[in-house]
Amino acid sequence: MISMEPHCSDLRRYIRDIPDFPSEGILFRDITPMLANIEALKIACEAMARPFAGQQIDVVAAAEARGFIFAVPIAIQLGAGFVPIRKPGKLPFDRHTFHYDLEYGTDTLEVHVDGVKPGQRVLIVDDLLATGGTVEACCKLLSHCGATIVGCSFLIHLVNLGGHLRLNPYEVRSVICYDEE
Repeated sequence: MISMEPHCSDLRRYIRDIPDFPSEGILFRDITPMLANIEALKIACEAMARPFAGQQIDVVAAAEARGFIFAVPIAIQLGAGFVPIRKPGKLPFDRHTFHYDLEYGTDTLEVHVDGVKPGQRVLIVDDLLATGGTVEACCKLLSHCGATIVGCSFLIHLVNLGGHLRLNPYEVRSVICYDEE
């Protein structure tokens, strides 16, 4: 299920478009102007948390790095803990590791073995949903840990890149959708 919070559509004015970054032909959606505006940031975090209020979220998880920006305030709003999902070599304790394929290679994600306990209800958060590979890997990693994935919440969704299709059957919520990618 895909849903957008329509009353938040004015947040687009805080997102800067940067053509040809990081490479030619890519239109980068820069969230730093929104992060610098306390009201816009507050509205964004509230909108990302709202669909999951009352769903007994135990843990909010996010892959580094921009997902962390939103995950902690959302966790606080939902009365949940926060668990970071990191690249290899970043976590100092025993870890669960998950290897996954990307369009042009492979990558790895890790979470502490005590970060998510079996049966915990987890919301996965990120700033942007594009092709969905990283968040799909987060879902699989946490599912292997025995967690129940309640859903995935994003600030921005690049709809035409199809990432939401990779996240089926999880509930996918986005605050701002772009269809022209």
